Formats: sequence, structure tokens, C-alpha cells
Amino acid sequence: MLQRSVVPALFAGFVFALASCVNPPSRTPERAAPPIAPVAPAAPVAAPARAEPYNLYLLKQEIKTYVDDGRYEAGLTAVAGEAKEWIEQRAVRGGDKLAVVFDLDETLLSNLQHMRAMDFGYVPKLWDEWVAEADAPAIAPVRDVYLAARARNLAIVFITGRKTSDQPGTENNLRAAGLGGYTRIFYKPNGYAGTTESFKTSIRKKLVEEEGYTIVANIGDQTSDLTGGYAERTFKLPNPFYIAK
Repeated sequence: MLQRSVVPALFAGFVFALASCVNPPSRTPERAAPPIAPVAPAAPVAAPARAEPYNLYLLKQEIKTYVDDGRYEAGLTAVAGEAKEWIEQRAVRGGDKLAVVFDLDETLLSNLQHMRAMDFGYVPKLWDEWVAEADAPAIAPVRDVYLAARARNLAIVFITGRKTSDQPGTENNLRAAGLGGYTRIFYKPNGYAGTTESFKTSIRKKLVEEEGYTIVANIGDQTSDLTGGYAERTFKLPNPFYIAK
């Protein structure tokens, strides 16, 4: 009885062991590594911002220095010297009805006192009052050119951007500044809507084509004083203060 009971027990243990080999106990699966997040592209580099305009306060200081240290006067003197030399040489060659054209403001008359008082601003009413005061001094180197042209009997023509209504104050100012004795003076009509360039060109054209003048020199401080032709030579004076178109 004992032997028969042992054999079945051994056989049962063998079967259990064999089953364990065929079907091993399950294990907890390993956790998968998390996916790698894609690397974001680098942010684009912003283009440099556009440079801001030059600071107005600093620009005004620079202009004051340009005037006060003598560079403005030196520039006026240099251009006026060239104009005077040319006019004297041209007068020797002669010709009929020779003329020299001058602008007025910042050419023969200086408004620097008014501009500095206005901190280089422009208020039409206050400008009109300044013109009426007739107190703008002559620009000495350019007055020398004017006197040289007069001494050689050339016609002196002023073409100004001032209005017809400015005539009394302007002509009083010219006399007070030693600039009397000119041949002609032309003002912009009140309410004129065109450009300075077109106005001045039309006057020179009339002088040359209709009245027979030969303009040997045209002197001004603005490009608009000088462009448009009808002059043998032009002379551009420095003006860092404003532009008249």
C-alpha cells in the first residue's frame, strides 16, 4: 500500500514541474520609454529696427554750432568770392543788358536773429511781423558781390519768395541795409499756389526772352532759386535752416 501511494505522488510532482517549464509564470511588462519630443525650430532673428530720425534738439544744437564757430560765414564768403570773381571777369567781356539775379532771404538779407528767436520754427504771422520791422541785416560777403555788379553797371534784379504784401517792409529793409539802387524786384503774388522754382524760372525766362537780358549770374541759397535755366552761371550759398520748394 505504501509503494503504490508514493509512485503517484512522484508522478504528479513531475507533471507539475514539466508544466512549469512549458508555461513559465508571467512577468510584469517593462514600461516603454516615453517618446522624445521633437525639437522646436529656432526662432527667426528679428531684422534690425529702422534707425530713428536724427533727434531734432540735437540737430538744432548742431546748426547753432555751425553758425557760431564760423563755418557758416566761411561758406558764405567762399561762394560769394567765386561769384564776385566771375561777375568781374564776365563784365570785362561785355554784352548788352547784362544782369545779375539775387534772391533775398539768406542771400542778401539774414533772418538769423528771427530764426533763433523762434528756435528755428516758422509761424506765418510772426514772420510777417518780422518782415514789416525791416530789421534784417545784410549778409556782408554777398552785399560785396551786389556792389561789385553795380560798380560795373550790370542790371541788378531781385527775385524773392516774399509776397507782394511784403513790399513796404522789404524795400525799407533793403535801403536800411545798403542795398538800394537795384534795377528790378519781383515778389510772389499773394495767394500764389505754385512752387518757388516755377515762379522764379518764369521771371528769368521773361527777362531773357521778352526783355533781352543776359543773366550772367544767378545767386541764391535754395536749389529752387537756381534750377530752371536762363542764367550763364549759378551760385549756391549754404543754408542749413530751411528748404523752399
